[in-house]
Amino acid sequence: MGMSRVKKNPRFAGFYLGLMFFIMYLPIAVVVVFSFNESKLPVAFTGFSTIWYEKLFQNDAMLEALVNSLILGCLSTFISAVIGTMGAVGLSKIRWRSKGAMEYLSILPLMIPEIILGMVLMAFFYMLGLPFGMLTLLIGHTIFCVPYILMEVKARLSGMDPALEEAARDLGATSFRAFLDITLPLCMPAVLSGSLLAFAMSMDDVVITIFINGPRVSTLPVKVYTQIKTGVTPEINALCTIMLGVTLLVLGASALVKRINKTGENADEKQAH
Repeated sequence: MGMSRVKKNPRFAGFYLGLMFFIMYLPIAVVVVFSFNESKLPVAFTGFSTIWYEKLFQNDAMLEALVNSLILGCLSTFISAVIGTMGAVGLSKIRWRSKGAMEYLSILPLMIPEIILGMVLMAFFYMLGLPFGMLTLLIGHTIFCVPYILMEVKARLSGMDPALEEAARDLGATSFRAFLDITLPLCMPAVLSGSLLAFAMSMDDVVITIFINGPRVSTLPVKVYTQIKTGVTPEINALCTIMLGVTLLVLGASALVKRINKTGENADEKQAH
């Protein structure tokens, strides 16, 4: 009954959807607007200015945290891409009874609450005697980034025609050569899409990073979190605006790669028919 009313009242449905978007994105819009506020007090907009962006780029501690986050994000994403791709290819080839359980375990880090995963990693690194810093951050970020890439590649492999790789083997190619020439190029859009998402998640992580971080290394999200405790400054608004812009670019690139991936799947289906 309710669904029929929504269908008969498209104006109400559009109004409701617009209201939901307004409530969701109003705080983000306020942050963006006040990042260009001339006044330091986030109470009223007194005039347009880019002074807070200038001060942000003069903040050496903030820039150092940004560089650390970029290095950590790139390294963890690259390692996750290798592990996730190989894991997805391996799962697609095995026919064990425990395959379902293995697939479930491979995405388990996504289902575990971050605070629990952070505490587990902290205890694990402490038992191993690893010094907390960039190494532990790299291992921790890789652990929760791998499932994003693995799921993307696994979905791509499930829609790929296995006859393509079999044909390469019939023509004399080894399994490794068939993987490099056939499987990997077809999976590359999924690898790139998952990598972009993993990079965004690495750049955004706070909870796990706090547990496994050392005193000498500071990442950008943790730096912002610690500064917010003493009060939100327009520099934080400017930084959040820049991060929002970068995130939108990453998500846009990810959507583009997924579209290319879907186009490739449709092309494979046409060739199969």
